[in-house]
Amino acid sequence: MSAKIGDTMFGEIVGKVTASKDPAIKVGDYAQAYAGWVTHAVVNGKQTQRIPELPEGVPLTLTVGTLGMPGLTAYFGLKEVAQLKETDTVLVNAAAGAVGSVVGQIAKIKGCKVIGSVGSDEKVKYLKEELGFDEAYNYKVVTPDKLGDELKKLAPNGIDVFFENVGGEASSVIYSHINQKGRVAVCGSISSYNVKGDKPKVTEFIHLLIYKSIRVEGFNVMTYFARRDDALKEMVVWLKEGKLKYREHKFENFESMFDAFAALFTGQNTGKVVVTV
Repeated sequence: MSAKIGDTMFGEIVGKVTASKDPAIKVGDYAQAYAGWVTHAVVNGKQTQRIPELPEGVPLTLTVGTLGMPGLTAYFGLKEVAQLKETDTVLVNAAAGAVGSVVGQIAKIKGCKVIGSVGSDEKVKYLKEELGFDEAYNYKVVTPDKLGDELKKLAPNGIDVFFENVGGEASSVIYSHINQKGRVAVCGSISSYNVKGDKPKVTEFIHLLIYKSIRVEGFNVMTYFARRDDALKEMVVWLKEGKLKYREHKFENFESMFDAFAALFTGQNTGKVVVTV
């Protein structure tokens, strides 16, 4: 989705309902909608979701992060798209972000070996020491020309599930380490969103998809939102048990919206970027 000059910038908001003509959403409820970068919005009830009551101590901001679209993307991407098995070795890139950090933790909860790719040594430490990843590497140090040798050490038995958030040249190396009948859940390709001109080509690893019978499936989490509440029940239990941890990169006030958005593309954030107004 692209925005023209003068358009309201696209984005998800969570706010308190001050007036309602929808019997399913009452004044005082908290609800979320894709209303854009605004402090107040009038939205259609059919395009709005009421926030379920959260356990004591669970911050409301998680409903746009770990318990919102990013967390549900991780949940359904692993469960439905990748068809995760407890014997799998899982690699996820952008692994310290809002989606990737949940991907790795859910995979660990399910008994998998998990490898994360991140952009700093500090984030490598965070994944391994706080989130429980088995392995992690800094892609700015382990560049594509070195990645093949690194994966031989980190995943000597190959990769069964690749949760793709980034794209780019490193992904073509990862494909060569995916096992026969491996699965790839394609969530995004943030490395190329702002690229002008030619973008990285995928033709080099197409033959691997055929030779290894790798299944690659792109997905949009909205497809699974009818089952959101059931997923959230399980995820809230993991939160309460301390199995699912989170970080939020918070910005204050509406004026910080641009800085918050830019943080997504510079690797500044660990966890979900949230702006509180």
